[in-house]
Amino acid sequence: MITRDFYTAIKERRSIYGITKQSPISDEKIQEIIEFAVMHAPSAYNSQNTRAVLLLGEQSDKFWDITKETLRKIVSADAFPDTEAKMNMFKAGYGTVLFFEDMDIVKSLQEQFPSYADNFPVYSSQTLGSVQFIVWAALEAEGFGATLQHYQPLVDDEVKKEWDIPDYWKLVAQMPFGVPSAPAGEKQFAPIEDRVKVYR
Repeated sequence: MITRDFYTAIKERRSIYGITKQSPISDEKIQEIIEFAVMHAPSAYNSQNTRAVLLLGEQSDKFWDITKETLRKIVSADAFPDTEAKMNMFKAGYGTVLFFEDMDIVKSLQEQFPSYADNFPVYSSQTLGSVQFIVWAALEAEGFGATLQHYQPLVDDEVKKEWDIPDYWKLVAQMPFGVPSAPAGEKQFAPIEDRVKVYR
């Protein structure tokens, strides 16, 4: 059972970069959150195209080591210390969720409904976004901090090899998480009346 109400979880879900290798809940509960999000997020045509890989402990560390070494090959020596510090910051967390799209499902829908072929990658992204938000808010509600990162396609080949990921799974984002070591910064909001219109 999530310990905070729905609105509070949404409001307090922020990008938290300072994270630690602590967890307020069991690994089984973390797995339950990921599975719940993947199971219940809405998807076009009930396609259920989102996939996720949960990496905990040393497996999460391994992902950020792979990412760091991949970036070392393309980032200048002068700039690499900042890159390495960022990778170490993500590695300092308790775990990482890798989010994927099953492209075989997307292609199948494009073939079945050619009139909408161009839309199915968009629909797939919408489903993935829903899953990511559910996971992020649920982790926050349990006491974690997280961010959403994007180091694909640079790490795709190594990730697929290391964790036996099917070729038709497309890596889209990575979410390192852990108990926060520092709060998020102040967030500025554009006027809501400029962003939402209501007609009665």
